[in-house]
Amino acid sequence: MLYYATMAFLVVFVCSALNYMTGQSMVERPLVVGLVTGLLMGDMTTGILIGASLEAVFMGNVNIGGVISAEPVTATTLAVTFAIISNVEQQAAITLAIPIGMLAAFVVMFLKNVVMNVFAPFLDKCARENNQKGIIFLHYFTFVVYFFIIASISFIGVLAGSEPVTQLVNNIPPELMNGLKAAGGLLPAVGFALLMKLLWNNKLAIFYLLGFILTAYLKLPAVAVASLGVVICVVMAQGDLQLSDLVASGIQSKAGSADSQEQEEDDFFS
Repeated sequence: MLYYATMAFLVVFVCSALNYMTGQSMVERPLVVGLVTGLLMGDMTTGILIGASLEAVFMGNVNIGGVISAEPVTATTLAVTFAIISNVEQQAAITLAIPIGMLAAFVVMFLKNVVMNVFAPFLDKCARENNQKGIIFLHYFTFVVYFFIIASISFIGVLAGSEPVTQLVNNIPPELMNGLKAAGGLLPAVGFALLMKLLWNNKLAIFYLLGFILTAYLKLPAVAVASLGVVICVVMAQGDLQLSDLVASGIQSKAGSADSQEQEEDDFFS
């Protein structure tokens, strides 16, 4: 069990830290975290499936200022780990990931608003004294401490919580397990609804209707619908480029005609 806990720690630490080191490269998204976790845990298929489902759940979550809606890295890592080592149903694991993400979000907010502020006076002192080495040391030291604490949540959760989770799953009545599976199936729809609430307008409504028809009536898989969406985006982008070229050429022609008319007037009066 120590191996699985260590792997969970590494996944959270690397994915969270690498995302900030590379400038928001989206390495912390559930789709990537689920893939990496499943690969290290020995079941990449389960990791991809749970990561893709949680990507839909957390897609509409937006962190504004100091308010963090959920922490997807820890939630995805623990959900995939418990699904693999404790034989938890995938839909039930998705349902369990939501409170885990909320709990991890509280820890992250506490770290940002309380723990990291402890180092602020030392940073101010180094800045006043122009101590560049001290500033660099504090930068990397707090970086490691911050992500080490976040990754420790997954380590402790797997090390101390795998056995209780296994016993809990074994004692769950079939009716309750079916309810958890049904709730897990509905959560991606909630995630898409949150995203639509942010992006919805009348121009995008037609594409939502198109996607609904393709999936509900034509029974196309998600990959086919996504590929069709890429084609539509490329066609629209090309149309916008052509329109901008026409506008630019129209402006240039008007400017050229105005210059020629002015030149004719100058020649007439000269």
